[in-house]
Amino acid sequence: MGVKQLFDLAGKAALVTGGSRGLGLQIAEALGEMGARIALTARKADELEAARAHLADRGIEALPLACDLQQAGAVGPMVEAALARYGRIEILVNNAGATWGAPAEDHPLEAWNKLVNLNLTAAFLVTQAVGRRSMIPHRYGRIVNVASISALRGQMPEQTQTIAYNTTKGGLVNFTRALAAEWGRHGITVNAIAPGYFPSKMTRGTLDRIGASLVAATPLGRLGGDEDLKGLAVLLASDAARHITGQIVAVDGGASVV
Repeated sequence: MGVKQLFDLAGKAALVTGGSRGLGLQIAEALGEMGARIALTARKADELEAARAHLADRGIEALPLACDLQQAGAVGPMVEAALARYGRIEILVNNAGATWGAPAEDHPLEAWNKLVNLNLTAAFLVTQAVGRRSMIPHRYGRIVNVASISALRGQMPEQTQTIAYNTTKGGLVNFTRALAAEWGRHGITVNAIAPGYFPSKMTRGTLDRIGASLVAATPLGRLGGDEDLKGLAVLLASDAARHITGQIVAVDGGASVV
């Protein structure tokens, strides 16, 4: 098989959670550019429709599925709707997530529970549903979890105080490793992308406050851009990565190595 064929996603269906904007939409666009049919899920129907139109303008088919992933009972019907449209889900991108800033000693329990439910439990429930209904029966799957470099280390409190975010993303990192070990026998790979700082709604406040110092501390001297996750996402979703599983790859301009 040639290299172009290894990266080709034509005919495959991908479900991207949190796909209506930001990094999720960038990844959906990348997969669609390589031929995948896309199902997008997010909480807000209007943002999903805007994302669908954005992808349609680029010739990419997308199915918008409004779903609050914090409601466990909503996950199964959302996955069934994607399967009803596409028959199978070969690619799953667990991107949906949230953050919360507060000192650990003052962090609200309600906010802690919200992040555990969305960043970790929802990823498990969506993965379980897709695995059970499609990937395991067909003995094929590519799962890509969107973690964070915040999962790989602590942070100085003058930069950010996001104990629940760091903890849940750290959990997602080991979820990636543990599931890769368990589901490899089904022909399913499980990997994670750990982005550094990318301009987004989630990071706007932090970048407004300390963006210049973050850039100065990054070896490549820049923040992440609109194209910087696309290549890795396509690789991990494709047959070019069929012998890569359980890996966490930082996309951060080198920030996590210094």
